Amino acid sequence: MNSPATLLELEEHDEFARRHIGPSPDEIAAMLTVVGAESLADLAARTVPGAIRGADLSALPPPVTEAEVIAELRELAGRNRADIKSLIGLGYHGTLVPPVILRNVLENPGWYTAYTPYQAEIAQGRLEALVNFQTMVCDLAGLPVANASLLDEGTAVAEAMAMAHGATRGKSDAIVVAADLHPQTLAVVRTRAEPHGWRVHVAAVADIATACAAEKPFALVLQYPGTTGEVRDLTAEIAAAKAAGGLAIVAADPLSLTLLKPPGEMGADIVVGSTQRFGVPMGYGGPHAAFMAVTDPLKRLMPGRLVGVSVDAAGAPAMRLALQTREQHIRREKATSNICTAQVLLAVMAGMYAVWHGPEGLRRIARRVRLQARLLGDAAQKAGLTLRHEGFFDTIAIEAGARADTLMTAALRRGFNLRRVDAGCVAVAMDETVTRADLDVLCAVVAEVTGTAPASLGMLSPAGDLPESVRRLSPFMTAAVFDSHHSEHGMLRYLKSLEDKDVALNRSMIPLGSCTMKLNATAEMIPVTFPGFGNIHPFAPVDQAAGYIAMIRQLESWLAKITGFAAVSLQPNAGSQGEYAGLLAIRAYHQARGEGHRNICLIPSSAHGTNPASAVMAGMQVVVVGCDRDGNVDVADLHTKIAQHGANLSALMVTYPSTHGVFEAEIKEICAAVHAAGGQVYMDGANMNAQVGLTSPGGIGADVCHLNLHKTFCIPHGGGGPGVGPIGVAAHLAPHLPNHPMLAEAGPATGFGPVSAAPFGSASILPISYAYIRMMGAEGLTRATEVAILSANYMAKRLEAHFPVLYRGANGMVAHECILDCRGFQQGGGVLVEDIAKRLQDYGFHAPTMSWPVAGTLMVEPTESEPKAELDRFIDAMVAIRAEIRAVEQGRMDKADNPLKNAPHTAAEVIADAWSHPYTREQAAFPLPFVKARKYWPPVKRVDNVYGDRNLVCSCAPLEAYANQHQIAAE
Repeated sequence: MNSPATLLELEEHDEFARRHIGPSPDEIAAMLTVVGAESLADLAARTVPGAIRGADLSALPPPVTEAEVIAELRELAGRNRADIKSLIGLGYHGTLVPPVILRNVLENPGWYTAYTPYQAEIAQGRLEALVNFQTMVCDLAGLPVANASLLDEGTAVAEAMAMAHGATRGKSDAIVVAADLHPQTLAVVRTRAEPHGWRVHVAAVADIATACAAEKPFALVLQYPGTTGEVRDLTAEIAAAKAAGGLAIVAADPLSLTLLKPPGEMGADIVVGSTQRFGVPMGYGGPHAAFMAVTDPLKRLMPGRLVGVSVDAAGAPAMRLALQTREQHIRREKATSNICTAQVLLAVMAGMYAVWHGPEGLRRIARRVRLQARLLGDAAQKAGLTLRHEGFFDTIAIEAGARADTLMTAALRRGFNLRRVDAGCVAVAMDETVTRADLDVLCAVVAEVTGTAPASLGMLSPAGDLPESVRRLSPFMTAAVFDSHHSEHGMLRYLKSLEDKDVALNRSMIPLGSCTMKLNATAEMIPVTFPGFGNIHPFAPVDQAAGYIAMIRQLESWLAKITGFAAVSLQPNAGSQGEYAGLLAIRAYHQARGEGHRNICLIPSSAHGTNPASAVMAGMQVVVVGCDRDGNVDVADLHTKIAQHGANLSALMVTYPSTHGVFEAEIKEICAAVHAAGGQVYMDGANMNAQVGLTSPGGIGADVCHLNLHKTFCIPHGGGGPGVGPIGVAAHLAPHLPNHPMLAEAGPATGFGPVSAAPFGSASILPISYAYIRMMGAEGLTRATEVAILSANYMAKRLEAHFPVLYRGANGMVAHECILDCRGFQQGGGVLVEDIAKRLQDYGFHAPTMSWPVAGTLMVEPTESEPKAELDRFIDAMVAIRAEIRAVEQGRMDKADNPLKNAPHTAAEVIADAWSHPYTREQAAFPLPFVKARKYWPPVKRVDNVYGDRNLVCSCAPLEAYANQHQIAAE
């Protein structure tokens, strides 16, 4: 008879790990048999080179259950002072997230688990939502073209600066910045400018025209309204910049633009800003969707993603990512930006906030916020204080003199954070969360500080009227979508209709190589919307963010243990930002040792496009290292390049496992050769999913590595963002991590400056990775890596008879992903890899990574989270597609008119009266039995990429015209 179980034995603290890992123990055993391995440990030993095997995760705490981690994070959130309302401003404001958007977008896996919309046909919902966002931005900014979001306002200004330098062809290396730019933005601009030798000249508002005439800058940067609230006509300042041969960049508050004259109408070339206050919580700094709008001549220089409206194979409008030749993955070392992560999920929220409220609703919110500021301004004046500016929108700057400290203290005692501008000035920034009761309290605070009788709201007269020259006269958001969904049923159904057009992880696996689309567990997502995490201003007093700080320090410690490094910075808010920050740390290290001349960055030819782009941004010169026939770094060529450039060698950037999905056996030799020449090794952590628990970047020999928390550590991709790209560094680089002028706790005093506007980047989504590590524990994390490797090898083994597997390691194994070679099908049957990708949509699958890192291939990464049944479904689909290719090759199917060339097939096409194809409707739409049970219908046919680039349209207009035309026809 079995002995009685203990409570500990029955609590099953490893339950989450068993649910996170898709295959059951029996399925794992069956998969191991297919790949020819005795156990997971045996498979790992045959896959990971012995010289680098070994990782010590013993310092990680034992795993906890879902309920326990939610309770733990609730307690941490409770340590933050969400009860104190931050009226600090500086581009971050309290906002009310419409519940219909909170529940149906932010908390909905149909929106947050989708991937970047590179396969346009199965991303029409997200693309339409982004077109809404772009249209909103264009209308508010008064410019014709906007992108689909950037990372934050500070980095958006830095991107605009780099674009302006390129647009003016480097005729000047000076940029003039208005003194009333947000201080964190100025700091990010300085960080970005320094490696290029660009001079940042800060000019007082009164001296801007004089500075432009003297400096002849390539750009002028203005804040609208200014950081202390001033609203002024920028026309003359913009004209001064243009007269000097530069471009005009305006960082603008989008809510103010519902009432204020658009910068585009004042002559601005580039308008940037943050849409955070459009229904996205402050979240201690992010993630939030920044925006950029430009004049038409600049559209091909604009960084980030741009959604354009094209047509599909049936002539219907269809959206896609346009002008992709602008992007870093195409331009590589010629790119001026390394942006690869947008903030799609947050852009969708901001765009839907505008759809929900409409132009009149936004204008009403803006008028109310402005009225609050004017009433408080009058209360301050009645109390004997003065206002620094006559014209303002939502922020008043109160000249309190010697009473500034008292004013700050009294406000805090009554539950408000204000901003200390300087010794005698205090700023108050109103937002839509401020109530009449709050305003009464603020008026009472002003009276208390001055010893006067408090003024009731009824006694006040609005102060600070706007001059006619800055009042908005032009309409905005006139597209029908912004006036169509103001009832909750209407909005709910609109969001559902868009969601249903897309493929996300709640529908089927997304087997993207290098992008690691693993499970984003519900228990990990729940804490993100805890009020204690959402309502915290990034520049609130640090004691009010005790829960955030504790969580951040703990997560930094865990990530350091996992990576084998001494220190971690969580500030970079994207993988691209992590690359950039890591290279800046290396650059600062060389400079500190008197070796600032080291500027050569060696990068393998197979590297991610962000790698060379990041190196150029960090002031380095890229030298390409070749790869051998197996996809590994050509060690002989590496030694040659080191011999040529050793005296100036700064760094080697290497991805591990390699970009080709293989653990390179020579990695230690590679690191040693770089170190011997005085260089540093930067490891791209895109493939960390194959390292955790088995090896580590620090153990391999890397000096710095960025991590994609939106890959290995379960933050969802969100349809193309958010992301987090922290860096881990060896001890000698720790003094050179990024810091932040607004918060000493953000990094070392010896750091190089900020790379993100907020001290800890996208802090509000860090609970996801915290929860993942906490629930998995050391054993669970290691097993996840082992199963990720197993799943990739299982897929490679089962598909190798149908598709050649391009690269393998020394023992015939792949790492966590494999590359299927599809190039031979073009010659035999005219079938392109794109045809296979589009045909997979008929089976209900998102295609693997297409034509990267090798053109004409598919890179497959199944992840550890997918159950064996889902792996088998995908394998069956690929085998069936290979049979269709074979039928074309053998002449049993027409080369031009076959299911591959015509894919994807829409419902409208399949049920139409006419059917002219030589294959059946059933073969088109239901090629395998499992498809019938869970059919996904692509909403459009194959999108015409060339047409979309030749006829660039990035707003709602053509969609509405088509809808109206077909409505008329139907009637």
